[in-house]
Amino acid sequence: MLKRFQRLLKTERGFTLIELMIVLTIIGILASIAAPNYQWGIIRARESVLREDLYMMRSAIDQYWADQGKWPETLQALVDDKNKYLKEVPKDPFTKTADTWKTDPAPPPAEGQPASGIADVHSGSTLVGSDGKPYAEW
Repeated sequence: MLKRFQRLLKTERGFTLIELMIVLTIIGILASIAAPNYQWGIIRARESVLREDLYMMRSAIDQYWADQGKWPETLQALVDDKNKYLKEVPKDPFTKTADTWKTDPAPPPAEGQPASGIADVHSGSTLVGSDGKPYAEW
């Protein structure tokens, strides 16, 4: 039994440095291919969240206008209203805060009167989307 074990030890070899370097190079190549795809996936996911948030807030603004006959003064008004048009003002996925949303003023109710409230909302991010348009114009 001891001779058999000694024979196994003499015939078994470990990996050479060259073999380890080849394996590490292959792993590095695969990682360098996967990393950009991962980053691109994160950006696409944030863009999807932004589209959904904008749709939800614009829908809530329209519902507020249809119910109240006036435009909401702020996004927070959609949360504070007794009808709870929004549960909370969502965070912008690119600025990661709920305070950076940009709003467009509502059209004036009649000629010569000042506009009151907000009619549209956009991202406060200065970044450009995958479609070439700035997120602030979405």
